[in-house]
Amino acid sequence: MGQAPSQSMSAAPSAPASCPIDHSAAKASATSASSGPAKCPIDHIKVASSSTAPPPPAQCPISHDAPADGINPLNQMPTLSQAPAAHQEAVLPTDRETSTIPRDDGARWEYPSPQQFYNALVRKGWETPEEHVETMVQIHNFLNEQAWLEILKWEKKEQPEAEPQLARFMGRPGELSPKARFWLFAGWLLPTRFNNEPPFDRHDWIVRRGGGQEVRYVIDYYSAPPEPDGSPVFSLDVRPALDSVGSIKQRILAATEDVWANFREESRRNSSQGTH
Repeated sequence: MGQAPSQSMSAAPSAPASCPIDHSAAKASATSASSGPAKCPIDHIKVASSSTAPPPPAQCPISHDAPADGINPLNQMPTLSQAPAAHQEAVLPTDRETSTIPRDDGARWEYPSPQQFYNALVRKGWETPEEHVETMVQIHNFLNEQAWLEILKWEKKEQPEAEPQLARFMGRPGELSPKARFWLFAGWLLPTRFNNEPPFDRHDWIVRRGGGQEVRYVIDYYSAPPEPDGSPVFSLDVRPALDSVGSIKQRILAATEDVWANFREESRRNSSQGTH
């Protein structure tokens, strides 16, 4: 996501065209804390046929360096230039897409432009074909929109009428969440049943609820098996962090929701049979 919110209220949830992210079946079925796989909206057949260049790297390319001079405290990112990078050959768009994610009552977050995205790649030392950058931006934006939709599902259970806002966020690539570590351990114990690949990225999003309360969400990004045409499919594990009593209660209720639903259905069935 970009460094500054847009004042526009227009609406707008991305990764490279062949992102090597792996996703486990366990995570795909993990209660309501996980979203279902979300198919990438990009036509990757056209992308692949238009260039023989190698696929871009498979991580969030926006810099998540530790805070320092020039780092925006709202997203822990440096200010990204719109100027072409040194030795850049293609002209990349500088337009920024407005997300559907509110930052406050009058503004929504903006995603980085393809030029800013490419500058972030260059800053991290990644060699990425310039012709893939616009596709990467679209997938990056798509994944963030999907993550926000999952957060809204959680938030509607707590405050059905409220309109939560994304106050700030931080990328934490390579830093495994406790839940991701658990599934990796399960994959090590039972490799034929569980996936043993880590998430390809992690974000922490701080969501502001009505009344000013702030809640931290953890988002682990995985991939699912690709579509028959080779298009990548992603899966997000979105849940409140276990750092407050309220969030712990939310997680327990979500984890037991299906169990209690099945129990109630079985009880109704037995009761109905008993009346005959």
